[in-house]
Amino acid sequence: MAAQEVHQLNIGPLTAHAFNKDRTQVAICPNNNEVQIYQKTGNSWNLLHSLFEHDKLVTSIDWAPESNRIVTCSQDRNAYVWNLDSITNKWKPTLVLLRINRAATCVRWSPNEDKFAVASGARAIAICYFEGDNDWWVSKHLKKSIRSTVLCLDWHPNNVLLAAGGADFKARVFSAFIKGVDKKPPPTVWGDKLPFNTICGEYSNGSGGWIHGVAFSPSGDALALCGQDAQVTVIYPGKHTSEIKLSGLPLLSLVWVSESRIVAAGFDCTPVLLEAKDGLNWQFSKVIDAGKKKTAGEATVLNRFRQMDKRGIALDSESGNADLATVHQNTITLVRRYDESHDHVSTSGVDGRLIIWGIKHT
Repeated sequence: MAAQEVHQLNIGPLTAHAFNKDRTQVAICPNNNEVQIYQKTGNSWNLLHSLFEHDKLVTSIDWAPESNRIVTCSQDRNAYVWNLDSITNKWKPTLVLLRINRAATCVRWSPNEDKFAVASGARAIAICYFEGDNDWWVSKHLKKSIRSTVLCLDWHPNNVLLAAGGADFKARVFSAFIKGVDKKPPPTVWGDKLPFNTICGEYSNGSGGWIHGVAFSPSGDALALCGQDAQVTVIYPGKHTSEIKLSGLPLLSLVWVSESRIVAAGFDCTPVLLEAKDGLNWQFSKVIDAGKKKTAGEATVLNRFRQMDKRGIALDSESGNADLATVHQNTITLVRRYDESHDHVSTSGVDGRLIIWGIKHT
């Protein structure tokens, strides 16, 4: 694979994206109530299915690799689990009983794919599992200590712990243990007594601001979070906390590519790589971009706003044209791990582009 693959899948913004197991198909949310599924043919993506069931903006999507089920959530306060009918080759939705009175903001399958979590503006997280007797998905709510909209989620590898960040400036680790669904997990650094709705940790990002992204490390022994203060905080519970303050714009999403490497992205329109030095101490490594922009410095940000104020558009300081010197031409809304080898990540953005980046090991 090349260092990067750029695909223009939409004229407008992409809210979120998710790949199937072999990465031959991708589902996107094109900033409306529709979900589009594209099939890869050669080096291009062709529209294969359009899913219409939500009434309002689809805010998040996730694709379970083994069961091949898609889950979506929306501002209409609903979530649907989609199954592909092998006879008709059409995706059929199953309603989820979320029982929330505000918009759903984020959805993620658990590692075992037997349940999923839905964040919301109702100051609650719905943990959803299948009830075979009624052939639908039901939910239990995590509510303890949540004071505002929940914006992001990530599951621990043990299928029980769930990290959540939100607009109350906090990230929390909850137990989402469902009796009859989960087996008792072995003890972890987050604790060993894990009844449902137990808070195993509560953290802030130091400088304050909304928490836009949370992610467990591959081992589950560390938690990274990013937010409105353009800072990444890596937490090793009971041991150490490392704070990496970047000089650019706020971050919206991050993902671990190994135990010592994190990729984060957001309003600066380009992913950045962070690396752990000497074990637990993290630092900025480089900008992952083939464009002219090599650093996410304050001067670049200040110049961008000056040009917007003078001319109504953001001009590239070197070329003098309206295009940014980055591959993404607008905010990156989501970064996800792309392959099992952790050598690639994918990003989607407000520019309608889906980009697959090669992460070279150093």
